[in-house]
Amino acid sequence: MKIRFLNQKNRSLMREMVSADFKVRYQGSILGYAWSLLKPLFMFAILYIVFVKFLKIGSDIPHYPIYLLLGIVIWNFFGELTTQGLNSIVSHGDLIRKVKIPRWLIVASTSMSALINFGLNLIVIIVFMLINQVDLSWRLLLLPFNFAEVYLLGFGISLLLSAAYVKYRDLSSIWDIVLQAGFYVTPIFYPLSMITNDTVQKLLLLNPMAQAIQDARYNAVTTETVRLQDLVSGWKVLIPYIIVIFVVYFGARYFKKQSKYFAENL
Repeated sequence: MKIRFLNQKNRSLMREMVSADFKVRYQGSILGYAWSLLKPLFMFAILYIVFVKFLKIGSDIPHYPIYLLLGIVIWNFFGELTTQGLNSIVSHGDLIRKVKIPRWLIVASTSMSALINFGLNLIVIIVFMLINQVDLSWRLLLLPFNFAEVYLLGFGISLLLSAAYVKYRDLSSIWDIVLQAGFYVTPIFYPLSMITNDTVQKLLLLNPMAQAIQDARYNAVTTETVRLQDLVSGWKVLIPYIIVIFVVYFGARYFKKQSKYFAENL
């Protein structure tokens, strides 16, 4: 799959598709773009009341509300990126049949829409960090690397799912279940320190999403965050990154192989 990011025509096409996606998504909505901010805030409020106020989870972690909100926002970014990506080829079937455009560009445009929403949510997090007087350190400069890891993982999965979804429409329901299960397996609303078994902690953090979220929390909120490098040493620290590289490579290869059949299968 030959991707030419510097091609002016491709950039123009992507801008048009991203713009159209936003208009269609919020068409007829009273609050419009505000929903991209309200959804994670509502989810944060529910989890905060239930798990922090009632169950007293996270009381030993500094700035736990921000800690929780950051995890939710990153997970929602991954969920939106993959869910929109899964449906991207099928939802643009008419465009694929009528216009000859790079197929990967359609998946990339949906990922850009998710990335814009993610950026808006990060602004809210920054405001909460300032209100809660979270110490800002040089480690904030490492956050783009954590976010890039999540984006690459989500984009690789999107390439794989979007190509497979053309033939296997049950995949949408299956992926919804996987995302829901992943949310509870990943230490988002509970601190990893609650799990006393070291082996289970290590296994959970080998998941790139868990590792990236914990690293982002360490860099942005508090150093009292359990990270993979605190539990393993040597080459094992690289396992989540190896998984991301494999997912992107395999997703791109599978997408390229199946893309020649999109028009006839849609």
